[in-house]
Amino acid sequence: MRLADLIQFNLHLLLRQWFRTLMILLATAVGVAAVLLLTGLGEGARRFVLEEFSLLGQDTLIMLPGRKETTGGLPPLTGEGTRDITLEDVAALERLPEIEMVAPLIVGNAQVYVGGRNREILTLGTSARFFDLRQLSMQQGQALPQAPLEQAGSVCVIGPEVRDILFGTAPALGEWIRVGDRRFRVIGIVEDRGESLGMDVSNQVILPVASAQQIFNTQGMFRVLLKVRPGASFDGARQRVLELMQQRHGGERDITLITQDALLGAFSDILHLLTLSVGAIAAISLVVAGILIMNITLISVSQRTAEIGLLKALGASANLVRLLFLSEALMLSALGALLGIASGYALLWLGHSIWPQFPVSVPFWALSGSLVIALGVATLFAWLPARRAARMAPVLALRGEVRDA
Repeated sequence: MRLADLIQFNLHLLLRQWFRTLMILLATAVGVAAVLLLTGLGEGARRFVLEEFSLLGQDTLIMLPGRKETTGGLPPLTGEGTRDITLEDVAALERLPEIEMVAPLIVGNAQVYVGGRNREILTLGTSARFFDLRQLSMQQGQALPQAPLEQAGSVCVIGPEVRDILFGTAPALGEWIRVGDRRFRVIGIVEDRGESLGMDVSNQVILPVASAQQIFNTQGMFRVLLKVRPGASFDGARQRVLELMQQRHGGERDITLITQDALLGAFSDILHLLTLSVGAIAAISLVVAGILIMNITLISVSQRTAEIGLLKALGASANLVRLLFLSEALMLSALGALLGIASGYALLWLGHSIWPQFPVSVPFWALSGSLVIALGVATLFAWLPARRAARMAPVLALRGEVRDA
C-alpha cells in the first residue's frame, strides 16, 4: 500500500469516528501543551532571576554579617554574626585602593505618615553611592546628597508608588513626611524600574543610613554592596576585603562575601532542575494519553474484526494490518501534538502580553522532547492492539470471532 493511500485510508477512518478522534487529540494536546507551558514558565523564571541579579554587575560584592560555609548550591542569603558590620567598617572599606565605592544597607518596615494618611512601607537606609551601584535614575528631584555616613540627614527619596499612596495627585517634592518618629523632606522621586533583587524601588522610602539606624534602633548593617575598581583584580579585592574585616573584628572571619557569579550559578542550577522536574511531571499526562490510545485502539480492533478479516482474505499481510493500526495512532498523536504546540505557545504569548516584564521561552529540548514522547508513547501503547489485529485468522475474523491465527 502506498503512503498516500495509507494516509487517505486513515483520514477517512478518523473522520468517520470523529468523537473518538477528538478525545485522543484533546488528550495528546493537553499533555504537550502542559509540557511546553510549564517548561516555558520555568525557563522564563530562570532568565528573569538571572537578569535581576545581573543588574548588580560582575564587579560587585555583597557582604553579609556572619560566616556561612558553603560547599556548593545556593549561597547564603542570611547571616547571623557575633559582631555587626558598622559604619566604621564601611568607612574602612571605602579606603581600600581596590574598592571604588561602598553602599551600606539597613532595611526594615516603618510607618510613614502624611497628614491623615499612613502606611507601613519598606524603608531603606543607605548612602548616595547606592544609586550609582544600582544604576537608579531619578524621575523627579535628586538622589540622596553626598554626606558623611554618620550624619543623620532629614531628607529622603521615595518611589512613585509611595508618592501616589501618600500624596495622590498633589506634588510631593519639597513636602514633609514622618517615618517612625522622625520627619523628612522629600527631595526626589526615583524612576520606576519594577522589582529587582526582591525589592520594588517604586514602593520604598530611601533615607540616609544614619537616620535609618535611629529609626530602627540598630547599629549593624543588613548588607553592604562593594564595587571593585576597574582594572583591579576581583579575587585580589575580595581577599583584601576579607583580610580587612578579619583584622577589624579581632582576628575572626565573621562575614560572608557573595559574588554575582556564585548567585547566578546557584540560581541557574536550581531553576534548571525545577524546570526539568515540572516538565517531567507534565509529561506524565502524555502517558495517560497513550493509555487512552491503547484502550480505544483495542476497542477499534474489536469493532473492525470483519474488516480485518476481509483485508487478510484479499491478501493483506500481517505487517500491513499492523501498520494500519500503528499509523492511525501515530497520525492521531502527531495531530494532537501539533495542536498542543500551538495551544502552549498561544498561552505563553498571552501570559507574556499580560506580564511583559516576565520573559517566557520554551527550551528546544522541551519542544523536541514532547514530540518524541507523544509519538513514542502512541507507538508503544498501540503496538499491542495492532499486534493482536495482525495475528487474527482471516476466516474467524470474517465471522466476527476475535482469535489469533
